Amino acid sequence: MLTRLDLRDNQLRDLPAELLDAPFVRLQGNPLGKVSPPPVSPADTLQVPEMPRLFLTSDLDSFLVTPNGCSVTLACGVRLQFPAGATTTPITIHYRLWLPEPGLVSLGPHDFLLSGVLELQPHGVSFQQDVSLCLLFVPPRFRHCREVVIRTRSDNSWSDLETHLEEEAPKRLWARCQVLHFSWFLVVLRPASNACLVPPEGTLLCSSGHPGVKVIFPPGATEEPRHVSMQVVRMAGRELRALLGEPEASVSPLLCLSQSGPPSFLQPVTVQLPLPPGVTGFSLDRACLHLLYQAPPADTWDDITTQVALELTHLYARFQVTHFSWYWLWYTTKTCVGDLARKAWERLRLHQVNLIALQRRRDPEQVLLQCLPRKKVDATLRRLLERYRGPEPSDTVELFEGEKFFAAFERGISVDADRPDCVSGRICFVFYSHLKNVKEVYITTALDREAQAVRGQVSFYRGSVPSEVPQEAEAARQRKGTDALWMATLPVKLPRLRGSERRGRGAGLSLLPLNLGDAETGFLTQSNLLSVAGRLGSDWQAVALNLGMPYRELQRIRHDFRDDLDGQIRHMLFSWAERQAGQPGAVGLLIQALEQSDRQDVAEEVRAILELGRHKYQDSIRRTGLAHEDPTLPGSSASQPPEPAQA
Repeated sequence: MLTRLDLRDNQLRDLPAELLDAPFVRLQGNPLGKVSPPPVSPADTLQVPEMPRLFLTSDLDSFLVTPNGCSVTLACGVRLQFPAGATTTPITIHYRLWLPEPGLVSLGPHDFLLSGVLELQPHGVSFQQDVSLCLLFVPPRFRHCREVVIRTRSDNSWSDLETHLEEEAPKRLWARCQVLHFSWFLVVLRPASNACLVPPEGTLLCSSGHPGVKVIFPPGATEEPRHVSMQVVRMAGRELRALLGEPEASVSPLLCLSQSGPPSFLQPVTVQLPLPPGVTGFSLDRACLHLLYQAPPADTWDDITTQVALELTHLYARFQVTHFSWYWLWYTTKTCVGDLARKAWERLRLHQVNLIALQRRRDPEQVLLQCLPRKKVDATLRRLLERYRGPEPSDTVELFEGEKFFAAFERGISVDADRPDCVSGRICFVFYSHLKNVKEVYITTALDREAQAVRGQVSFYRGSVPSEVPQEAEAARQRKGTDALWMATLPVKLPRLRGSERRGRGAGLSLLPLNLGDAETGFLTQSNLLSVAGRLGSDWQAVALNLGMPYRELQRIRHDFRDDLDGQIRHMLFSWAERQAGQPGAVGLLIQALEQSDRQDVAEEVRAILELGRHKYQDSIRRTGLAHEDPTLPGSSASQPPEPAQA
């Protein structure tokens, strides 16, 4: 049945006669019948070994680097390039991509997280040459006056690396940097930063995000050269006017200045800020112009207008200071400007979101939980409602970047399987505004679904907040009554079981003890596989084909269990698992087949089972005293290397 075989423009010198005479073969551009050129002798050219290229699958978490160097592509969206001579001896590199947690993420007041947390081990290893590291990240929705950087942990402190962006596709961006050490790495969106070295002769520092923002250092401001940096944050005028209820109110960009060395300068430093939009130096009312100052970690804004000499031009205001902090120009008729600035500062860091809970149409036991920015709710629902149905989204909720919250199933409904992100029966989320705050879970009930449907609910509750904003968060979440942490409640319904379903999945099923997997990737028991079988539904045939099962075997299974869909699924999965017993990489094959069959939800559940097994194994090791936690690492659970376990 073959109609065309295209072999053009290859280096083919000989082919079987069947292909040479076949009319459907295209052979143009091949040196057929010609003698191969003699090999080049070592005396004619210098043999340079080609740099090895490694492509790691999701079931591998380590690779070997030799002094010859190598180029490595990890399955989690990471590229590494080790130049020749980067190491003097062979070294095994371990990697892991962690879900972002407050203990593993370091963010400033106006930073946004764009990626997971990559851990490369061994920590602190020194390379002889720079190693190229590329991280795939979520493209930010806005980048005006902001920049993308890779942040790393070194010597118990976080620092930003010089970062370059590479665009592979419109929505596929890579952040690239050069490193000499291995630790934790993540991609962050921060306000555009400008820095310089101030010599004793003085200098000028300008903002690249807003040309009107300048800092002038006079001669003699410092005895020793010191590093200074500047960040500028904008605030939308519409949000400010809505907050104040004053149509004429306006503010300048928010300016953050920091420095190394002594806290004060020897000579006053001149700072230039643009006047608030709509205000000019020749028409403003000086009584309405306020210069506000904040010194972290305090969250109060002080009005220092009367303490400095404001020099006004048509477009700018200049003043002199001897130490650095946050500065803000306000133009308003209100009197308590400090309190208003604190509320505006809080609003800059809050995100307005909606919470949704949707059940899959063909499998109502599968629930999608998601936290969405308010502006993206309608578009997301239009895309999801073909496969899911559920109640209207919750009312608007305000969350901080990095704030924890929980989803708890109530009124007779609970989470079906134990998960590493399940705390006391509640699903734990950590909110990051630029990441997908979505999880799919399976639910169950102890109530009798044969008599009637079970009508329950899922409620969302606040958890811990970033340590940088405890007072602001406490003020933002104040409510009357005892439910200070409650955010929203949405109904969930498990329908009444039909006649064919009353018999129950797995009724009368006898399974031999089975551990699918290996010590490197973890194990799945027969109970775990039975849970996976219950999720597949009509997709089981696609999963079977992607597992490599022949089509004739699928036909035989459909014939033998023609009136029992659950029997078809179980027989397929367990017959495949029995053949894979003792084979390395079996769990990785299953996860890959699920992903290829567009069942990412089940693949994530399998990963969660394996992760939970690792956590339990590590806890048992610590309880028996065979291992101890390293207090220098950011987070006790995240600090331990992955260990094999049985779930």
